[in-house]
Amino acid sequence: MSRHTLSVLVENKPGVLTRVAGLFARRSFNIHSLAVGPTEHEEISRITVVVDVDELPLEQVTKQLNKLINVIKIVELDAEASVQRELLLVKVRADASTRTQVLEVVQLFRAHVVDVVPEAVVVEAIGSPSKLDALLAALEPYGIREIVQSGTVAIGRGARSITDRALERVARSA
Repeated sequence: MSRHTLSVLVENKPGVLTRVAGLFARRSFNIHSLAVGPTEHEEISRITVVVDVDELPLEQVTKQLNKLINVIKIVELDAEASVQRELLLVKVRADASTRTQVLEVVQLFRAHVVDVVPEAVVVEAIGSPSKLDALLAALEPYGIREIVQSGTVAIGRGARSITDRALERVARSA
């Protein structure tokens, strides 16, 4: 199995996310990450799905997704042809004796400290999954107390926008 990132443009209506996620669940596919948010057009939302699946079943799911009434467009984003990022918040033990070392690791990874208390710091980092994994490995010796990580968000490289034609389709169906 290999990891694939799909960018799914959908009409911004209730229940669409449930139908999209349900399609993957019915096929017993493991969704590695799922992120949903608005686009530059208020009537369109973007669902970014990272899924572990082989090529042929992915093609079948893509065809089934296209049949869903509120799905406008699906694009598979290749890692080299897109920018992909995740957000990580991690609470790390950092008492007086280790705080300097923790701050050095944070600076090395171009992350930011967003909260400080006497016994811990909360670090915010944005980057590729491999960069965030490396940061976590570097912070592990100090004691990770809590982790919150977003799903992957991704956008294609270059000047083209996948929402241009999608907006025309939404306007025609209205």
